[in-house]
Amino acid sequence: MGVRAILETVATLHEFAAGGYAFLEGGYPYSQGVVARPGHALVRARFAHGLPIAQGFARIEAHLRAAGRPTTALAACELRSPAPFTFDGFGEFNAGYRGVLERWALVRGGLNPVARSNLAPAYDPPGEPVFHAFTYTVADADAPAAAPDWLVAGSGEWPESMPFPQGIVARGDTSPAGLARKADYVLDTMHQRCAGLGMHLRDATAVQVYTVHDIHPLLAPAFASRGLLGAGLTWFACRPPIRELEFEMDVRRVRREVVLDP
Repeated sequence: MGVRAILETVATLHEFAAGGYAFLEGGYPYSQGVVARPGHALVRARFAHGLPIAQGFARIEAHLRAAGRPTTALAACELRSPAPFTFDGFGEFNAGYRGVLERWALVRGGLNPVARSNLAPAYDPPGEPVFHAFTYTVADADAPAAAPDWLVAGSGEWPESMPFPQGIVARGDTSPAGLARKADYVLDTMHQRCAGLGMHLRDATAVQVYTVHDIHPLLAPAFASRGLLGAGLTWFACRPPIRELEFEMDVRRVRREVVLDP
């Protein structure tokens, strides 16, 4: 089966007025991506050092309050974990994480609007799951309606509509050919999700790749061919959050980014 033949069906774009953004419907743990609505912009805040999940949520809540924003302004989270989870272990972690989003009135009608990435660093991993960064909306009357900020959630080489782990693209194959198939699938997923948001992948201000494998052979055929190297590419030596996955990406067009000290 070809890579493009197993891409997920285009998801529904839902309005989330309480947050000032719209989101592309995803699964239980996260949405597929978000786009700021007119009069709003996205701000990405990265912690100088990772914060344990409970502490991170508390810091995010305080930051939003200080910015005059409700908890419903939270649009995306970036997490780091000590090691990839088992499939069941990932589900258990997600239950606790989503519970906070429910208490913050983010999950409505069973739909989770918050996009997410969750990776396991190969070097100097945290001792427990931590927050690396988060993205939220702010009111911005000058935000260009024709070119809004947007963000696509992290995704690996597993079509979530297919059984795990049997559905993993090029499962167990980390040869150059296998990695190329994985990258093609993930890049096509990024393109599809951008399209679902009404945006284009080429407009990204940040392209982030997560893998412990050498991506240099992929730069020209996979990334440059799609026009994705103009703004640069950030390669993290990380593993995706579930065992057996080898390649993950997320992308964004966010004009304002800050670093938060401890």
